[in-house]
Amino acid sequence: MCGMPQQPPVRSTASRPARPDASMSLLTNVMDHSLDDGYAQAAARKKAAGTTGMPKTLRAKLGLAVGLVFAALVVTVGAAQARISAPVVAKEREELIDRIQEETAVANELEGSVDHLREEVSARQRKALKDDGGSDANDLVGVLAGAVAVHGPGLKLVVNDSKGAGQGGDGDPREASGFSDTGRVRDRDMQRVVNGLWQSGAEAISINGQRLTALSAIRAAGDAILVDNKPLAPPYTVLAVGDGQRLSTRFQNSPDGLYLHALQENFGIRTGISVEDDIKVPAAPSVIVRTAVPSTEKGTS
Repeated sequence: MCGMPQQPPVRSTASRPARPDASMSLLTNVMDHSLDDGYAQAAARKKAAGTTGMPKTLRAKLGLAVGLVFAALVVTVGAAQARISAPVVAKEREELIDRIQEETAVANELEGSVDHLREEVSARQRKALKDDGGSDANDLVGVLAGAVAVHGPGLKLVVNDSKGAGQGGDGDPREASGFSDTGRVRDRDMQRVVNGLWQSGAEAISINGQRLTALSAIRAAGDAILVDNKPLAPPYTVLAVGDGQRLSTRFQNSPDGLYLHALQENFGIRTGISVEDDIKVPAAPSVIVRTAVPSTEKGTS
């Protein structure tokens, strides 16, 4: 009696434990085959041929040894020279620093002597003006020349850079006119302010304590403003002696006052103007004395 064919038992996969790295097959493959197959085959062929890349002849070995010795010698000599020259370089640096400090001290001493001589010359000029009769004409000459200090009613004007100074904009007219930074007060701005005050009736003017005369110059050196070669830092405080209220009205209505107002509105230049009862303007540190002699012309027959 024939029985039914028996089916092979079916193995259940549910009970088979999964590999811990089953989800990292790519990383496993990289770790197991770190060397590319092409490189592995090339290395096998090279090993089979007996060529390992190392010199086999005595001459080749000697050449390799000589090259290694030469390379080691170069490195050793370079390190030794660097070690020897380091103290020399450090000594030269110290000597250079000492020379700079000495020359700076000499320059400061000379500058102090120049300032002292200027003050002495100015004092003698003021004394000469007072000793020459003490007339009103002499006093007026001393005031106009800046040789004597002046005090009285007047105007105080403060001009300062904008809060966003250093952020020049593309296409701004001030930048197109040579201003690299539209938020900074420039020498030409202060020139217009001073000229406007003179035109409005100021009798004596100073900027940050620097007295202005008929020979004064307002120039720029980089980002600094120079008044008679003295660098000034913002804010720029301008003191003008005169009829304060009248001076303020005239200046603000003048073209130069309107120019300063335009700088404030368009570029954020900060300004402040006030009428003061008593303003003190110092004498100029140095006044060059020049003598004019009328020329005599002889008539021709």
